[in-house]
Amino acid sequence: MTAVSPTDEPQGSRAARALAFCTAFVVFGLTAGALAITVLGGRHGPAVTLDLAAPPQPKARAVSSPLRPAEDGPSMAPVTRPIYAGKALLADPALIENTRQGPLPRIADDGRTPMQAYAAPAADGKFRIAIVVRGLGISAAATKAALDTLPPGVTLAFAPYAHDVATWVAQARARGHEVLLEVPMEPFDFPDSDPGPHTLRAGQGEGPNLDRLTWALTRFTGYAGVTNLMGQRFLSDSDALSPMLTYLSRHGLYFFDDGNAVQSVAPLVAGQIGAPLVQSNAAIDTIQTASEIDHRLSDLENSARANGSATGAAFLYPVSLSRIAAWAKDLKSRGFVLVPVSAIVSRQKQ
Repeated sequence: MTAVSPTDEPQGSRAARALAFCTAFVVFGLTAGALAITVLGGRHGPAVTLDLAAPPQPKARAVSSPLRPAEDGPSMAPVTRPIYAGKALLADPALIENTRQGPLPRIADDGRTPMQAYAAPAADGKFRIAIVVRGLGISAAATKAALDTLPPGVTLAFAPYAHDVATWVAQARARGHEVLLEVPMEPFDFPDSDPGPHTLRAGQGEGPNLDRLTWALTRFTGYAGVTNLMGQRFLSDSDALSPMLTYLSRHGLYFFDDGNAVQSVAPLVAGQIGAPLVQSNAAIDTIQTASEIDHRLSDLENSARANGSATGAAFLYPVSLSRIAAWAKDLKSRGFVLVPVSAIVSRQKQ
């Protein structure tokens, strides 16, 4: 038998053995590495990490109470020329003192008052009824509903807090409404019931209250008078109320007492200092049902027939808006006219 030397081995056999050896080596190396990681707890050498930034998130919008101001600074630019909303006067430089807080109403050098200049037209009639709807300017949807539903003879009261309240007031004036400013005043259960910052407080002195009143008066223009936002306790305190009514009178504005403060001394104080004031005969929608509201409106007619005029107040509840609008349609045929509050003030002064 002839011996075969390694050099005589076929070429294919040598290549196969080499490939098998390399494969075994790689498998051994991987196995050893995995065992080392398992035992030692991972690599301790330098690691490469990718810093993947999270996608930018939208900024959270601040949610504020409906009775909180959007801002505390001036809400309007200085008034340097007459401004109209349609045909209605919205601002007159002669009737405004431009202050750091905003435009403050004043009596013009020629004696004209904001109460006269910003009064809505009044129809002639023997029996006059004025209706004030309160709470506008806080909810955009509710304010729009009031403007779309109520006839021009209804007087609209706006809270001073919303940043766009001047825009809503302009729309109201353009549609023929007289406008009031709602001034926050202290209720009996304050702060459980809170009309918001800048609330006029009983027992806090004339200076702080007039500062708060000035802030409210400078939020927008075009209003003929002022009414209370809450305020049962404040309106029952003659010492707190007298300086406020005096200040409003000296600035050419009337005050409308919405009638919700049973112990209000506003008529008494106004009579003592000669300030123009109208007090509501009835809160129309204390009970928010159609039948009850209709009953209260009928009572206003009886009061107007007996006294020549009557006033009522309501909030902008949907049922209140719809019943007032329906009632006003046939009012003239029953011998009554719907007038702004300024017409009642003028009748009282005669």
